Amino acid sequence: MKKCLFLAAIALVAAVSCNESPKSPFNRSVADYAVVNIETPDLSGISDNGKEVLNLYRFAADEADAIYWEQYFGDKQALLDSIADPVQKTFAQINYGPWDRFTGKSFVEGYSDCPPGAGFYPADMTVEEFEAWDNPLKNSPYTLVRRNADGSLETVWYHDAYKEHLEKIAKYLAAAADITIKPSVKKYLEAKADALLTDNYYESGLAWLDMDDSKMDLVIGPDEAADDQLMGIKRSYEAFVLLKNEARTKELMQYVSRIQDFQQDLPGDPAYKTFQPGAGSNIFSCDALYYAGKANAGVKVIALNLPFDADVQRERGTRTILLENILNAKYNHIVAPTGEILLSPESVEHLSADAFFWNTVFREVAHGLGVKETVNGKGSVEEALQKVAPTLEEVKANAAGVLMVCNLQAHYDIHHIFTKEDALTTFFASLLRSGRFGEGSALGRANIIIYNYLHEKGAFQRKASNKYSLDLAKMEDALSELTALVLKTQATGDLGFATSFEESYSKRSADFDADRQNLGLEKVPADIRFNFHK
Repeated sequence: MKKCLFLAAIALVAAVSCNESPKSPFNRSVADYAVVNIETPDLSGISDNGKEVLNLYRFAADEADAIYWEQYFGDKQALLDSIADPVQKTFAQINYGPWDRFTGKSFVEGYSDCPPGAGFYPADMTVEEFEAWDNPLKNSPYTLVRRNADGSLETVWYHDAYKEHLEKIAKYLAAAADITIKPSVKKYLEAKADALLTDNYYESGLAWLDMDDSKMDLVIGPDEAADDQLMGIKRSYEAFVLLKNEARTKELMQYVSRIQDFQQDLPGDPAYKTFQPGAGSNIFSCDALYYAGKANAGVKVIALNLPFDADVQRERGTRTILLENILNAKYNHIVAPTGEILLSPESVEHLSADAFFWNTVFREVAHGLGVKETVNGKGSVEEALQKVAPTLEEVKANAAGVLMVCNLQAHYDIHHIFTKEDALTTFFASLLRSGRFGEGSALGRANIIIYNYLHEKGAFQRKASNKYSLDLAKMEDALSELTALVLKTQATGDLGFATSFEESYSKRSADFDADRQNLGLEKVPADIRFNFHK
């Protein structure tokens, strides 16, 4: 197996802390999230003003965290006060509510399972009621749906629902803008503060992409719609405080000029990949200093591709951010052990930390490719595919991302020491570990879909030894077919096919469940949680 990447400013510590009762039935659930220390970063090259800006970023992130608790679940303190078992309480904090992120099931007495619309809609609202309701604001990613006393529905803008928290965030951002020495940072912070108070994110998206000369970054606001599994529309608040790795970023940026090539290289009908990403796209490598809100709930992301605004993407492009210290932690403590346990010996030799890094780079690049609007007048892909949209988007990004890495190996002179075989093998190992996320999230369903599709196409065999033998040529072909299929479904807005496809392919197999059990018995964590340095 290729050498593992070193951990940058990060350390793995005991999965279950000493104050967690050994008798708790939740010990195993909590242990599935290995604790990772985010250490104090090296700020030797940052001015005192810059350090104060970082403090203000963290204060703003904490307010986003408070919003997310309200948005996804409700009253955080009431929930935690109702739980006597300290380990169960820790599990509730990991999940930001009483529902297991992997399954959607309640683990706290008195609470039913997670409603598909989380806290975005009335729990008793049906899809049919929503679709019959004549209110154009209902489709905004930035409105909540509430029920009036008479039973009718109404929309509430995010900036009204969370006004107190958002005004605090705006003040922190204004204070940071006042003391920063970089004009681009000042412009972004002022634009973001205005966006949070108006729910109009276009200008702040442009300003963020223009802010390419800062070593520090704050990603904050309602971004992904993965929590809305009823309609696939409403976006969740989150925040990331980041520190740029400038040398690695310079290395990554050489691929930005090839974005149009990557778009054209996607498989399938050219009519289904007509979106032209803006020329201002860039790729950064950063160490994560702080996660909050959706970013910190359950499974932790290892990369970002933003903004989601299709107009910004068309005009300026996107920024892909690799969260390098988090990515390294997941590879060393989850992906590599998963491969060593579940892959045949000849496949283990192709596990590669470098391949995992570049697969992740291009998975995020793939989010900015394909189409954003349907080609037949059904509106945006999100509107047309509704609650299935997040799942298919994750399928597309994962499958297309590794294909792009294979194309890099085939067509470009890259000097990184890994092969196409490394890329495909490491992708499969990551797929196996990601399948443990279950069906409770769009990402979990996407990985199960890919696994089942690859199995159907004969890309692997699971031996009696419980280890996988891979046919990498068939895997590459299957991923190409799957990417083309998803691109067509997105472009045509075929909700009927998308729904039946997800239902057919997102069911866990007995082998898949056995793998999850084997990894659990080997005490390989399913994901990580953070101990942030104060």
